[in-house]
Order: sequence, then structure tokens, then C-alpha cells
Amino acid sequence: MPLIRHIFTATDLSDNALPAVDRGFELAAATGARLTLMHAAGVDALAMLRGLLGGQTDDISRQVLTQRREALEAAARDRARHQDVDVTLLVEPGRPASVVPARVAESGADLAVVGARGEGSLRRLVVGSTASRLLRQSRCPVLLVKNPDYRPYRRVLVPVDFSPGSALAIRLARELAPGADLVLLHVFTTPFEGVLRNAGISPETVEQYRSEARERAQQQLRALAVQTGLEPDRHTPLALAGDTVGVIIGEQERLGCDLIAMGKHGTNVTTELLLGSVTQRVLSESDADVLVVVNKQPAP
Repeated sequence: MPLIRHIFTATDLSDNALPAVDRGFELAAATGARLTLMHAAGVDALAMLRGLLGGQTDDISRQVLTQRREALEAAARDRARHQDVDVTLLVEPGRPASVVPARVAESGADLAVVGARGEGSLRRLVVGSTASRLLRQSRCPVLLVKNPDYRPYRRVLVPVDFSPGSALAIRLARELAPGADLVLLHVFTTPFEGVLRNAGISPETVEQYRSEARERAQQQLRALAVQTGLEPDRHTPLALAGDTVGVIIGEQERLGCDLIAMGKHGTNVTTELLLGSVTQRVLSESDADVLVVVNKQPAP
């Protein structure tokens, strides 16, 4: 059974957000999923002006909603190359940061797609915008789109820690990017390496210790690839030592990966998902699109 049958894309209709609309259409066309395209107009903020506008407030709100629906229809129409996509348009009056996560949850979507604000950085986004709220609250995977290139993904980096989320990230990456090459990356550590060096253990022995850790990680990566059904010639297992975020970003840039698919740290989703520090830093520092995979089941 496909993992992705319903894609929910939210847009504020700005130039920065339209690449997420393109990506939503591209993925829906590739997977055969139905697409919900939503805009939250935020007209409830006009209530603060009711004392000034009086009876005109409701009329202005209706005009804004009509204009935004027309803009959303135009955005969908401009993506006419995806004529076979089953798309539903939704315009909500509420504020995006509140309405978007709520509507995604109500829809039962299998994937949420949202644009990343800012000039190549999500540092401000992770502090408190719509996408940040969605990342914290969503019980489905969230794809944050940074790049305007909406061609099918060509190379996907999947950082794995061998948790159940790693296997799900691989399966989702394969479904969303069936023609892409996958790089399975595990960043390993060698506990007590510094202690061994300080104790005067020979460099050769320390290097053997590190080589054995790398080989164990490579074996786990190969086993994970078999478990998730990856073709031997369509993926690369890679075990490297170092700072986790630095290695992830460095390999993404070196290999030209246009998507990073990674699970959150932890087990189940709570009402407010606390993203691990690694995930937050990758979101902030990477220039690739990022798929954040979470479990749908709430914490007990």
C-alpha cells in the first residue's frame, strides 16, 4: 500500500511560497496522491479594526477572501502541466500559524508541504512561524521546500540512526523520489577515543578501534538497506565519524543532494513535538529541501 495518498500543501501565495505549490503538484503527480492546496488569509485580524471600520469590516473580509481564492485558483491553474492531479482548493479566514496545523491534522494527510521563508535559512522559521508550528504539531511527515527547482529529486541524503524512524524515512524517500539515488549516512562516534589517546595508546590501535566502529556501522547500513528493499545499485551506504550536523551538511553539499530525509529524535509524537537539536540545525543550515519524518501515533 502506498505511504502517500493525500498531500496537503499550504501557501501564503508569496513568491517565496510558490515553490512549495510546485513541489506539491509534482509529488502528487508522481505518486498519484490527491492534493489539498490551502491558503490561510488571516482576515480575523481585521476584528481589531472593527471600531474604526464599523459595518465595513465584514464586507472587507469577504472581499479579501474572494481575492485570495481567485489568487489560489490562479496559482493552481498556472500549474496546468499537472492536469491529472486531483486537487481541492481551501481558503481559510484564520491566521496561518493556527489554522494550517489544525487543517493538516483534520485532513488526515500523509504528507504536509510548506515553503521555507527567508533567504536560504530557516533560522528565524524554527523560532516561531507557521512552518515551525507545523513541524512541532504535525503527526505526518513535513516537507520544507527551499529550492525553486521542482524537477523530481535526483539524489536524496538519508541520515540514519537505526531507529524505526530511519526505516520510515528511507521508504518515504523512495516513494517520493523513485528515480533518485539514495545515500544512507550514519555518523558514528568512537567512545573513549580521547581517553585512549591520552592514555598513550598507539595511534595504530586507536585507528583500528575507529575502523572497527566504521565497519560495524557499514554492516548495519547494509542490513537496513535489505530490510527496506533498496536495490544495491540505487543506494550508497556511508559511515563517517565526526560532528553529526557538520557531516550531514558537508555530505549534502559534496554529493549535490537536493533532498534530506530524516526522522526526528525520540519515539512518539506528543502534542508539541520537540525536534532534536540535530534536526533543528539541519533545517537551519542546509540549503536542500528537508523532509522531517514523524510517527503518526501519539505518545501513550
